[in-house]
Amino acid sequence: MRIELFHFDAFATQPFAGNAAAVCPLNVALDDTTMSKVAAENNLSATAFLVPGGDSYELRWFTPRCEIRLCGHATMAAAAAVLNHLQPELESVRFETRASGILLVRREDDLFLMDFPRLVASRSSKPAEALLGALGTKTLPSAILEGNDSYIAVYENEETIRSIRPDYAQLERLHPFVAAVTAPGTNVDFVSRYFAPSYGVAEDPVTGSVHCALAPYWSERLGKSHLHARQLSERGGELWCEVAGDRVILKGAAVLTMRGSLII
Repeated sequence: MRIELFHFDAFATQPFAGNAAAVCPLNVALDDTTMSKVAAENNLSATAFLVPGGDSYELRWFTPRCEIRLCGHATMAAAAAVLNHLQPELESVRFETRASGILLVRREDDLFLMDFPRLVASRSSKPAEALLGALGTKTLPSAILEGNDSYIAVYENEETIRSIRPDYAQLERLHPFVAAVTAPGTNVDFVSRYFAPSYGVAEDPVTGSVHCALAPYWSERLGKSHLHARQLSERGGELWCEVAGDRVILKGAAVLTMRGSLII
């Protein structure tokens, strides 16, 4: 069996930056076990699987270890595959997902605009000792938020975010929760990092899904609905975010780095 395969660097304007995702367009859905094995073979933070149906595509995402409920960069990669290669006559694409509803992505010049659900992150009522120990910094956060199986530690200095060296073994023990850290940015509205070792992703280079919670938080705090964000991973990535009611619009670019096929 031969599966068409794309690799994109999402939230990037050039190769070797942003977050790499694989996209597998399918004629019919594969079983979950096979999709999980394909994602593990790709060994990227996410693989998107597309199955056409009417005027939309069914979209599912797998990390090297498991299926996930929402993924920003792999959705952008899937949209780039459809709009730039599979159906270049289209200006937008509609994805149907199991856990996150309908996701719409459209072109805007060389960028892709993704219409995602707004995620609520409230102040955490759970003990923070395990999280703070795992993050490995003596600086205390000004707040710890919780939502969508994520802890978000809010700091007040960009350099604190850069200097964090987490203990991944301790972070794994927080499963099913992952950890994000964020602070006001020096040259952007806010910065962040994201750690999900229990899902097979030690540090995610650029994480669209967590910005569905980060953007509303910083929008309220900064008093603005349009925000420029940067994720401070080694590869790094930039996002433009808009908070619009119960939706968050994420904007960025994607670069094709490989196209071929996987034989299974």
